[in-house]
Amino acid sequence: MNTICESFESVAVSTRMRLARNFADFPFPGRLMRDAHAEEQAQEIERLVSASLAKVDSFTLYEMRNLSDERANLLVERNLISRDLLRHRPIASALVSDDQIISIMLNEEDHVREQYFMQGFDLAKAYERIMGLDDVISASIPFAYDEEFGYLTACPTNLGTGLRASVMLFLPALSRRGVLARRLMPALTSKGLTVRGAMGEGSGAEGDLFQVSNERTLGVSEEEILSFVEQAIASVVEMELLERARMKAEGGVALKDRVSRAHGILTHCCVLEEQEFVRRIADLKLGLALGYFQDDEPEDSAREWTEERMWELDELAVAMRPSGINRLYGAVLSKDAQDIYRAEYVGKAVQGMRLELV
Repeated sequence: MNTICESFESVAVSTRMRLARNFADFPFPGRLMRDAHAEEQAQEIERLVSASLAKVDSFTLYEMRNLSDERANLLVERNLISRDLLRHRPIASALVSDDQIISIMLNEEDHVREQYFMQGFDLAKAYERIMGLDDVISASIPFAYDEEFGYLTACPTNLGTGLRASVMLFLPALSRRGVLARRLMPALTSKGLTVRGAMGEGSGAEGDLFQVSNERTLGVSEEEILSFVEQAIASVVEMELLERARMKAEGGVALKDRVSRAHGILTHCCVLEEQEFVRRIADLKLGLALGYFQDDEPEDSAREWTEERMWELDELAVAMRPSGINRLYGAVLSKDAQDIYRAEYVGKAVQGMRLELV
């Protein structure tokens, strides 16, 4: 297996569908925070939403006011809650499904932020699942809705459908070759799309991961949003695959050496700081995408093997964030101790993938 992995899934890592909603009979969260009966009303929202969701699946309730900083950071690292939710700790909470593919944030910027996550790229499926949840909640509690403006939200950018269709993309070629900043981001922005880092608004481009989503929610239907985002993602994926081919053709031994060094460091280092880990994992994933590694499987399963290894590396990247390490270890470690633990854990994990450089 010494060819570029030209699959859609080697670029489109995951899909997230998000709905912003508010209840007609409660003050919006910003105002609710200043209400004399804020905690009582927040608990009533928790009760109503929890009762609705109990008809769908099993959820764990996390009340931010009772949650330790360590546990809260772990939820943030896994993108199950936002940093903004923690700003409303006295009234904020989250309901997370047992498989962690559904997260309902309560009293962040809006009363409800419904989120559905899935591996790979499937906007239609993600939309179907999130709308099923939305229907269940709205059947019990009326949403704030206006015939002209649609769903009413705290921020005008969420008015209308309140829908954000977001796709996480692995774009090492477009990013490192300057195409993303020079051409692609301005083009996407001009078409009403937003490009953010892996951890959302305000975050950097960790590990060559970028979120692309619709910016406009007012004056367009949900179907139009899905179609528009799908077309944009297809175009970005095509550009990334073309740039990967150019990158490999022009990179020569220097590029292969960078990939080889990443593999060597990740499998044999004794101390691994978080930022270096993120860079080396991105280099290793790039090497997989460019066909620099092989396995013993038949050639017709090479693409599936590559995608599986890249997914494992994505999971490893999440697990090796600070709070993730503390959870695995069972205690809060110092930064230096985390770097040692990360090196040992990652070394075993990557060695277990049996990546053979070709």
